[in-house]
Amino acid sequence: MGSVDSWVWWLLVAVGLGLPLAVTSLPEFGMFAVGAAVAAAAAGLGADAVWQFVTFIAISVAMLVLVRPIAYRQLRKGPQVRMGIEALQGATAIVQERVDGGAEGRIKLNGEIWSARALHPERVYEPGQQVDVVEIQGATALVV
Repeated sequence: MGSVDSWVWWLLVAVGLGLPLAVTSLPEFGMFAVGAAVAAAAAGLGADAVWQFVTFIAISVAMLVLVRPIAYRQLRKGPQVRMGIEALQGATAIVQERVDGGAEGRIKLNGEIWSARALHPERVYEPGQQVDVVEIQGATALVV
């Protein structure tokens, strides 16, 4: 079996390890598949069988130690869903009654009327203008 044959075998191993990754979504299979692909490259460059195997083990272990914790942290975190008042921050609203830094005005935010105050006291927003909600303090929206 020549070096050409061994790199083909390593590629078959990489593909074989990639299939369970697609079916089970376990990232470890992908990490072993990367190790096999790097071993195939080593074989293609003329490394003997011992170095191919050492390369496979070293890359696979390095991936498990370095990449696996990051992958699982991302999987556990899940999508970021903002709810309640957090979801209103950054939303766009329409001024209903004049809003400034002194007296509270009114805005229409997500179909509801909210009291609002300008974040910067010198700014004035007239009815019909669009504003962005920066923060919610109690029942009052701070807008820019």
